[in-house]
Amino acid sequence: MQNRYTTLISIDDFIAAKMHPDTIIFDCRFYLADVAKGRKEYLQSHIPGAVYLDVNHDLSSPIIKGVTGRHPLPHPEILTSTLKSSGMNNESQVIVYDQSNGAYASRAWWLLRWLGHNNVAVLDGGFKAWNAHELPVENQWPLPSPGNFESDVQNEMTVKMESLDPVKAPLIDSREYQRYTGEVEPIDPVAGHIPGAVCVPYMGNTNEEGVWKNADELKKRFSEIESSSMESPVFYCGSGVTACHNILAYKIATGKDARLYPGSWSEWINYKQ
Repeated sequence: MQNRYTTLISIDDFIAAKMHPDTIIFDCRFYLADVAKGRKEYLQSHIPGAVYLDVNHDLSSPIIKGVTGRHPLPHPEILTSTLKSSGMNNESQVIVYDQSNGAYASRAWWLLRWLGHNNVAVLDGGFKAWNAHELPVENQWPLPSPGNFESDVQNEMTVKMESLDPVKAPLIDSREYQRYTGEVEPIDPVAGHIPGAVCVPYMGNTNEEGVWKNADELKKRFSEIESSSMESPVFYCGSGVTACHNILAYKIATGKDARLYPGSWSEWINYKQ
């Protein structure tokens, strides 16, 4: 039985885990400004054995204009089928990575936990760290044997828009501060934040190289939330992707689970303008 990783995994531990036959690797590189770039980079060069998961097509469901946010949760049965066809089993150790700081790999990490699979970890530093260690890459597409993964959706991990209540549970906006204040809004048609939310930008969870800060450093970021005796906190962002980065950071810092408002700001403004 190999060691189990459930939050982050270092390059050295990944190299060891990668040798185990039941380790599954997903490449989640993605760029909001160029949604095809991540897949192109994967086809050019990726960690050997990795299967590509697209944030828009695999880790989200189609947008319904005026109803959903920009990255609605994928249908659990469709995502389960995708994971199973990639060779994933219920016992698999899953490792996910993106280009650097885990902003998109964290979405995959959260979704697998939502489907009831806890043995999933984000590669610390991502593909950038892998390349910095001059480790092998390939441009081949693996053809895995289908796995036996069966999902068990954990509905308590999400909060619907109508159930948000910052009085009962801390509500944390994971976007950069200027988007939270409404000073700038480069993506959504309306600027601002959900009333009662506090801002803890996800970018502060890692250093400039995309390497995660240690648990003590992360705990300081969430100290005010931790001092509260209310219900477990709820995180959101622009579309429900980078909020998962903060949920992972909160897990590392406290050992506790937080919840996600999947629709996030881009859903909220459909109804609350």
